[in-house]
Amino acid sequence: MLRDGALRVTRPRIAVLSAVHDHPHADTESIIGAVRANLGEVSHQAVYDVLRALTTAGLLRRIQPHGSLARYESRVGDNHHHIVCRSCGAIADVDCAVGDAPCLTASDDHGYEIDEAEVIFWGLCPECSTARSS
Repeated sequence: MLRDGALRVTRPRIAVLSAVHDHPHADTESIIGAVRANLGEVSHQAVYDVLRALTTAGLLRRIQPHGSLARYESRVGDNHHHIVCRSCGAIADVDCAVGDAPCLTASDDHGYEIDEAEVIFWGLCPECSTARSS
């Protein structure tokens, strides 16, 4: 996977990819914790650098819903969307409503060649919805 992205295979890169794969939509601090549990002491900057390299190479996707920290996921290249709980901040993947990229057609593309649409749905997750109605 790393070689496909033209990146050298290193222990920190493998650890970060593994952490993001195991914890979809994790924030940077959570990823740092998972990497340290796997490798031992790794600097914040090293993890930030690896996240940036993996995102630039297209191996990870960075999302940042309004009011949230940046989060990372390993599900890339399929133009899926997200749903975010307004109460607890939980995030779940939502497949494309239509099935063809970019899922939505802009009423005016202003001459752009659109290849992706980003949609974030907001609401309450089942746990928060149940707690609210209790």
